[in-house]
Amino acid sequence: MNLERPGARRTLWTNATLATLAEGEHAPGGNADWGLVERGAMVVEGEQLRWVGPAAELPDALRADVVEEHDLDGALITPGLIDCHTHLVYGGERSAEFELRLQGATYEEIARAGGGIRSTVAATRLAGEHELHVLAVQRARALMAEGLTTLEVKSGYGLSLAAEAKCLRVARKLGELGLTVRTTYLGAHALPPEFEGRQDEYVDAVCAWLPELKRQGLVDAVDAFCERIAFTPAQTRRVFEAARALGLPVKLHAEQLSDQGGAALAAEFNALSCDHLEWLSESGIAAMKQAGTVAVLLPGAFYFLRETKLPPIQALRDAGVPIALATDHNPGSSPGLSLLLMLNMACTFFRMTPQEALRGMTVNAARALGLHDRGRLVAGQRADFCLWDAAHPRELAYWFGRNPLRQTVVGGVRRMDR
Repeated sequence: MNLERPGARRTLWTNATLATLAEGEHAPGGNADWGLVERGAMVVEGEQLRWVGPAAELPDALRADVVEEHDLDGALITPGLIDCHTHLVYGGERSAEFELRLQGATYEEIARAGGGIRSTVAATRLAGEHELHVLAVQRARALMAEGLTTLEVKSGYGLSLAAEAKCLRVARKLGELGLTVRTTYLGAHALPPEFEGRQDEYVDAVCAWLPELKRQGLVDAVDAFCERIAFTPAQTRRVFEAARALGLPVKLHAEQLSDQGGAALAAEFNALSCDHLEWLSESGIAAMKQAGTVAVLLPGAFYFLRETKLPPIQALRDAGVPIALATDHNPGSSPGLSLLLMLNMACTFFRMTPQEALRGMTVNAARALGLHDRGRLVAGQRADFCLWDAAHPRELAYWFGRNPLRQTVVGGVRRMDR
């Protein structure tokens, strides 16, 4: 095996506990759950992990060309955290609606009365691109301070070609912070006021805007909100067909408030993910399993909306559907900006194990974005990882209100977030 690769800078990270999250028999140290390696070491070459394992087993040929060595003094290393579902670019806030819900109004009632997504659309349309960027940077930095290395950002608060493009440009620009940013077109998020009573015409427009947005390089995937207060399965299908015609993968807000059969529809199009899923049926689970679609659970929205219908966690486990976690950061139903709190909420509300939760924000979150080069600490993966002042990875889901992050490394480059 050739251990030499001229031209790439080689660094050694040693004296650490590694939570590799490697799969099955490939897990260094023999722990198939966490993939724990005590007294571990990693060799980073350029932007990639070149070698991962017990420090005592590091090949001499790799050590010889190390140009910089980092003694981590027993720190915990995990893969970098991935937030695979956010609505990070928007104007305004909706604290008044929060108060209304506490007084008894439901999410659906607020939306049907002209509040909800439409109120954020109005604020976002009024905001300039610079203002939106400043706000989005503040939100992204809050997530980065807890180990974020890859971020998905949806549009959906513009609902016109110009405003959707504006939001997607802002999302793309967040990559300048030292993140990987994936952008998702969510034109089918809500009906804008100028299309009142003409929902099918608006779906036509959503589909018609997509080629131009793709031409501008602004779209990595296409999403839709398939729900009673949003778009029907038939309308969602039209959006997905437009995406497929352009070779774009799809995702879906599915089965959040009711069972619309959205998950099965999305699986027909080999969707990367279906998200929310409180009302997901057995047939929907089977379709997702068949298609390899990831289930993205959003405990922040579950908490903030005071939902009582739990996603079918055990059925997803039994079927072998990968489960990812995300913040779903948005101003209406999940205004949280804490990745670590989402880990804790997933364990507390959904009874996920700490290992499932961390895997949901690394390995499976990467799969939900169609990214297979990150999420685990194994040779050949991208060198995105976090250093924590913790003895065991379960502590990341245990603490809330405490941030043990020491440092983040993205593409082999150290990034100071705190």
